[in-house]
Amino acid sequence: MAAPDIDGISRRMDGAVDNLRKEFAGLRTGRASANLLDPVQVEAYGSSMPLNQVATVSVPEPRLITVQVWDRGMVKATEKAIREAGLGLNPQTDGNTIRVPIPDLNQERRQELVKVANKYAEQARVAVRNVRRDGMDHLKKLQKDGDLSEDEHKTWSDKVQALTDAHIKKIDEAFAAKEKDITQI
Repeated sequence: MAAPDIDGISRRMDGAVDNLRKEFAGLRTGRASANLLDPVQVEAYGSSMPLNQVATVSVPEPRLITVQVWDRGMVKATEKAIREAGLGLNPQTDGNTIRVPIPDLNQERRQELVKVANKYAEQARVAVRNVRRDGMDHLKKLQKDGDLSEDEHKTWSDKVQALTDAHIKKIDEAFAAKEKDITQI
């Protein structure tokens, strides 16, 4: 009997959940976080680079992020990248340092962020379901080829479904926690 790669399926589903957590880390909740600037890409040396490859990001106060740019020539490009990243931030340059104050969130902005978080969660759910579909297709192929009996097919299908349910539950819990974090004043 050729057993399906349940560990591989689980790993791929874990990847979707981890990716969601990274996406959530970049969502602003009113408190400063170095992860907030993770999605920022800076045009540097003829290519697009993550902000953390051209500067050091730190959080000296709860409502302030500082970005210490290593190359003086990259300060303008870095400031522009932060401003245009769609995070609603307004950076201010001071020599090699860029200060990024975190404004208070109004109710409208909070609702917008919850919608964005929900979109990220739905993308993660779709990714998990796609992994499930791949796993089920593989099981059908094994059964068709005679490598899996009908009972074994049912057993493995149940295992794949249980993994799917567990990962969807993790996604829902992460979304609920993020929603609470965003709406909390």
